[in-house]
Amino acid sequence: MTEKTLPPRGTSAHNPDLNWSQVRETVLMLELAAVQIEHAMKDSNASVDVLTRSFTAMAGCMQEIAGKVEGLPETGQPGETRNELLAAASNVSGMMHQAIIAFQFYDKLVQRLAHVGLSLGELSDLVGEPARLYNPGEWVALQNRIKGKYSTREEVAMFDAVMNGVPVQEAIERFMAEMKDKNDDIELF
Repeated sequence: MTEKTLPPRGTSAHNPDLNWSQVRETVLMLELAAVQIEHAMKDSNASVDVLTRSFTAMAGCMQEIAGKVEGLPETGQPGETRNELLAAASNVSGMMHQAIIAFQFYDKLVQRLAHVGLSLGELSDLVGEPARLYNPGEWVALQNRIKGKYSTREEVAMFDAVMNGVPVQEAIERFMAEMKDKNDDIELF
């Protein structure tokens, strides 16, 4: 029984030989891009986890401070100090609300990057298999799987526009404009 010889994994573009393949080079670059996205997301998630815990703790402290300040007398010098402290607490709460919105944008970003990484991986798999590479049905199936991962109407519209011939840059600009108009509707999902 003979062992199947696997093609080399790294690039041979600097020293091409008879086994050199632009498909293998493409697969290598796609795999690299997908892994880079995955590792960047893991690194940034650790930082966001720290920020989330910090903001949760700060919110608890703000509630405690506001509760104690509300117990102060409402008139005289203590009343003025009470009102100033309540106003400051309200400002900090507003800033924390803005930070939470930023975390929600980050959550959407991570989801999009995860979809891109998975899509690059699936594309790499397809391109790496000659039997699938030249099969239009495989490309349609890949496109449907990618489209199925989108979670917003705008993302689907962008995908459909590109698949129908709109230049990628133009489709992305439309998508970004629509998302900018919707920036108040951010939800964690």
